[in-house]
Amino acid sequence: MKREMRSLRVVDCGVANYCEVLQKQHELHEKRRRGETPNTVLIVEHPPVITLGARQSANKLLVSREELAARQIDVVDIRRGGGATAHNPGQLVFYPILHLQELGLGIIDYIRELEAIGIELIHRLSIDTRRRAGFPGLWVGTKKIASIGVRVSKGVTYHGMAINIQNDLSIFDLLVPCGLNGVQMTSVLKETGVRHKMSCMKDRLKKLLVAHLS
Repeated sequence: MKREMRSLRVVDCGVANYCEVLQKQHELHEKRRRGETPNTVLIVEHPPVITLGARQSANKLLVSREELAARQIDVVDIRRGGGATAHNPGQLVFYPILHLQELGLGIIDYIRELEAIGIELIHRLSIDTRRRAGFPGLWVGTKKIASIGVRVSKGVTYHGMAINIQNDLSIFDLLVPCGLNGVQMTSVLKETGVRHKMSCMKDRLKKLLVAHLS
């Protein structure tokens, strides 16, 4: 069923500290819940950071927090779904703050929309990705190229999706991504050998966000 057109605000946060963007998400979440701001998506790249999800059994670090601190990699405990994951420059991250009921979406539908956005974006870069039942995110064969970790509180979403464009994948050697033993991470650069301007990636993402979430 075609959804009624609604406004969607997309904000480019540049390269921004994870905790600062998390605080911004919380502020927008409260305003969206009260109807004081439209549905909003924050697009960002983060300095190196590892985030730990609500499912403790899936939070598996392979080095100590002290060693991570010595490498200038922050570790942040948060309440999204999923387990440990990592962010760093060259990874395209977006955080939708959306009122799901107004969009006519359930949580499963919402996750599939996020996956569809990633599939279309990556397909335009000459890579075919697939979903994997029971494991939100996107895969190239057996390698994972995009991760999803979301939370819905009082009908409004926050946290979101990270797509590996040309980030340094060695950060994932410091943890078990999403708690999945043996999973190998990949990126657009690793699969194609081609670098892309992140500004162009953001512009393409903005168009897909409006098409899927308005």
